[in-house]
Amino acid sequence: MTLVHWIYIGVALLVMIALLLKKEIVLPCIIGIFLVGIAYSKNVLTAVGILYNSVMVSATELLGIIIVIALITTLSKGLADLGSDELMIRPLTKLVRGKKTAFFVVGAVMLIFSWFLWPSPAVALIGALLLPVAVKVGLPRIWIAVSMNIFGHGIGLSSDYFIQGAPSITAASAGVDVGDFLKYSTPVWAVMSVVIIIVSYIFFLRDMKKEKAAESDAAASETAVETEKRKYSGFAVFIAILTPVAFVADIVLMIIFDLKGGDATALVGGTAMLLLCVIMIFKGDFLNNLEVISDYIKEGFQFALKIFAPVVIIAAFFFLGNGELAAKVLGEGAPNILGDIGDALSGSVQIARLPVVAIETLVAVITGLDGSGFSGLPIVGSVAKTFAANTGYNVAYLAALGQVVTVWVGGGTIIPWGVIPVASICDVKAADLARRNLIPVLCGILAAAILTIFLI
Repeated sequence: MTLVHWIYIGVALLVMIALLLKKEIVLPCIIGIFLVGIAYSKNVLTAVGILYNSVMVSATELLGIIIVIALITTLSKGLADLGSDELMIRPLTKLVRGKKTAFFVVGAVMLIFSWFLWPSPAVALIGALLLPVAVKVGLPRIWIAVSMNIFGHGIGLSSDYFIQGAPSITAASAGVDVGDFLKYSTPVWAVMSVVIIIVSYIFFLRDMKKEKAAESDAAASETAVETEKRKYSGFAVFIAILTPVAFVADIVLMIIFDLKGGDATALVGGTAMLLLCVIMIFKGDFLNNLEVISDYIKEGFQFALKIFAPVVIIAAFFFLGNGELAAKVLGEGAPNILGDIGDALSGSVQIARLPVVAIETLVAVITGLDGSGFSGLPIVGSVAKTFAANTGYNVAYLAALGQVVTVWVGGGTIIPWGVIPVASICDVKAADLARRNLIPVLCGILAAAILTIFLI
């Protein structure tokens, strides 16, 4: 552990305190980058350059998400202009009859998409297809975001039963067959997921009780009347059919050609652009639409950049904890700060069930702070393997605990720089979404840790 590690830990703790106090964290992150730069380079001029380079690397890493959010937002404006968005959601309103059903329907669809496509493209698809439905029945945007988060980035990504990206990494580093690992990980994953859903739903019901039902119902009724009075063109109906069909076709193509991650997101973003072009070319007044499409795109990118601008700075600091990304900023030989901290913790534990599980959990939380959800998996797998070799405890259960905790933390549920895609597509603050998720996820982590103590 060097001065760089201690500065990183100190700033990370300062950021956590600021979040708990409901304060913005951009300034602490900028100071943190500068201090890490000085401690590593021992040169003030170099540290100033590191400030800029860290933001450039962060922006590059987040650029794909920024663009797909901008494109989906742009498409939504084109659909709204035609009225196709309202036509598109009419069939779904029969399934989503109220706020409670909307919460679970949005979550269930997000879970299925995340299992087969991964959460990133799933966020864009849900935002395009189900977000308007949930809003229409009165489900607050913050709770739409919570549902998408816990079912997609939490339950779906922490299990990853179908693509098996996360289990393959964890199992390999723990020295366990991936099939056996999936079998052992199921109870830990299931208990954590159920506890989080229950606690989140309790908070959801509490919030709904605080709302004035009469005002909400009146607003919904007025909206319904307006919707019925609006007349739709044949082209609007065509686009209302084409849009979901196009996105479903994307899903089929992703499965057939095994498109994942960035490739899958690119397909969704490209589809959004093509749909917007079809709308602009064929809806009439083509010459005027040459101007209109530019306005739509400007608004879409302004929205995305407004959401992501502070997040790029925040992520710039926490990306320094990831050895691979830190090397792009600090140069070759840059420390893997979060990995080093995890290794140091794993080497200072007494050999007993409680401290072993506690350290495995803590290492998982720390390695998840970079916001990727996957960079910490080799570490938690290796830590579990080390503990199992010295104690005889079940390595698969320990590694499973490490995986679910790392993914729930880093995959995007309780740290603001990890919930950006969902927060931006739902138009809520990332910090607010992370705070809503915090207590349920901490309860789930505690439940999973307690279960693991008895299982190992």
